[in-house]
Amino acid sequence: MTSPMLPTRPATLATVLLVLTALFWSGNFVLARAMHASVPPMTLSFARWTIALLLLLPFGLRPALAQRALWLPHWRRILLLALLGVTAFNSLAYWGLQYTAATNAVLLNSFIPILIALFGALFFGLRLGARQMVAIAISFAGVLAIVAHGEPARLLALDINQGDAIVFLAMVAWAFYTLLLRGLPAGLDRIGLLTVLVAVGLVGILPFFLLELAHGRIAPLNAATLATFAYVGTLPSVAAYHFYNLGVARVGAARAGSFIHLMPAFGALLAWLFLGEAIHAYHLVGILLILAGVALAARGGK
Repeated sequence: MTSPMLPTRPATLATVLLVLTALFWSGNFVLARAMHASVPPMTLSFARWTIALLLLLPFGLRPALAQRALWLPHWRRILLLALLGVTAFNSLAYWGLQYTAATNAVLLNSFIPILIALFGALFFGLRLGARQMVAIAISFAGVLAIVAHGEPARLLALDINQGDAIVFLAMVAWAFYTLLLRGLPAGLDRIGLLTVLVAVGLVGILPFFLLELAHGRIAPLNAATLATFAYVGTLPSVAAYHFYNLGVARVGAARAGSFIHLMPAFGALLAWLFLGEAIHAYHLVGILLILAGVALAARGGK
């Protein structure tokens, strides 16, 4: 019999998978920033999910077709999940990284659990008490510190970094994606589900990719570009999304979302190692406020 003092095996596995998810996604942000001058955002997003779909089809097509009676009744939710989690989140993140540092982007990811709590209360009937409201206010102050680069005058003048604002919209999309996952049938094959989500999300990216090409923004097909496509199309896409979906199914949306707090540590380290990005005082103030809010919210939860 498993000791009550030790985590159950499914929870332990979920922890490992969610830690790897944070690492792979951090690498995705850093690499997107590193290649922002040569690879346009929609090209990167389209290439990423095309590669992911090709890898998923041999494993996910059969269960997706076999279980269509399970997921077709939820087609509206499936459509929203694909547009939010595949089309919007990645495209907005890559677009924002054209204008802001990778460190800023990964730090903003830490606000996602607070967004999950806020949107859960506003739109999904989850309870939000006074403690959680204070926590949201504290964490939001941390976000403002990051997007204003530690200069309050920027907020008063609405001089907010364009890239930070776009990345923040990506975080909003991911919070809704996480909450919407909760309403799917528990028996859905996760690889089959991911295959459907990627296929639908890729259709959503296509018009923006074609528009980018029409404006002459074409990525050079050199070794660096191909290596970038290979990474973003595998680890942060197929592996991380599957790991995250499994994590949400096993430990719930709130606990799975909390692992995103590992991204600032992973991302800042990777950005320092590979991009030479410095950590400024406003980064530290922002992340401390965000984490303080999250800790307060966690104390108030069941």
